[in-house]
Amino acid sequence: MKALVLEEYNKLVYKDMPVPVFAKNEVLVKVKACGICGSDVHGMDGSTGRRKPPLIMGHEASGEIAGCGSDVSGWNIGDRVTFDSTIYSLDDWFTLKGLYNLSENRQVLGVSTNEYCRHGAFADYVAIPQHILYRIPDKVAFEQAAMVEPVAVAMHAINQSHLQLGESAVVVGTGMIGLFIVQLLALSGTSPVIAVDVDENKLELAKKFGADEVINPEKSNPGEIVKRLSGNRGADLVFEAVGITPTVNTAINLVRKGGKVVLVGNLSPKIEFPLQSVVSGEIKVVGSCAIRGEYDAVLKFIEAGKISVDEMISAVAPLSEGSEWFHRLYSKEPGLKKVILVP
Repeated sequence: MKALVLEEYNKLVYKDMPVPVFAKNEVLVKVKACGICGSDVHGMDGSTGRRKPPLIMGHEASGEIAGCGSDVSGWNIGDRVTFDSTIYSLDDWFTLKGLYNLSENRQVLGVSTNEYCRHGAFADYVAIPQHILYRIPDKVAFEQAAMVEPVAVAMHAINQSHLQLGESAVVVGTGMIGLFIVQLLALSGTSPVIAVDVDENKLELAKKFGADEVINPEKSNPGEIVKRLSGNRGADLVFEAVGITPTVNTAINLVRKGGKVVLVGNLSPKIEFPLQSVVSGEIKVVGSCAIRGEYDAVLKFIEAGKISVDEMISAVAPLSEGSEWFHRLYSKEPGLKKVILVP
């Protein structure tokens, strides 16, 4: 089969690779579409430490089942599927508690660390355990199904917040995940929804996707605006979708006393943290990791047209051109959002 392989940092090669051998509880998926995630782009240069070459990256994908292991049931060759990015054991303590995204020894598709290497979906075929498969509705295209993973990450963050109807919310960072958080908050009865970013194009999209107010901190004071819109208290909820010191501090500065900050972004492994502000304000800080069962709901939202993914797709390109598109994303080409690669 053909695959896009990270042979060394900043070097992606389209080459022949062996077709994956799938286990008894796995299916072989013929990949139809795979999105380039921001974590893949950052992983390409080795900065995250989670994409050690040689590796086939890619975890935002969809396709058709091309083969089934002997223990697979309920799935057939030809079924249209997408799949979770987290590969976990069914008998793990955390999984049995309903926390499979936190399971011990879990792996992430298309990720290679010191502990494991799991080839991903920038390839003709990928092997997937049956328990992380999801059936794609007939009205949802393969390219749309490849967008389920980032929407599900956003939905999980909102689920982690235990949002109450009518609460106010701020989203700091309107990249891919942040924009989907904005869309979902607008669907969830949040009022107002406020988006904060330094990119005017992203803020325009946030407004289009349901933000009541958008703030560029290079032009306006977010603290003053958020207080004005929240009874001079601060927001009930703040979602941080970047993961660096300045934006985490912004998030904590914008939440009210007793409010909640959900940390979704993890661009930096370590940050400076305003401990006294959190303690003295009894601010709840919650981490949000990946996905935990949100795929079905997201697929239904996409099928019903309640969540828009098409506008986030900038290009659909052949997998053979993947290296070029990776480097265009890496260089932050203006206006370029999600790129879907097709084997």
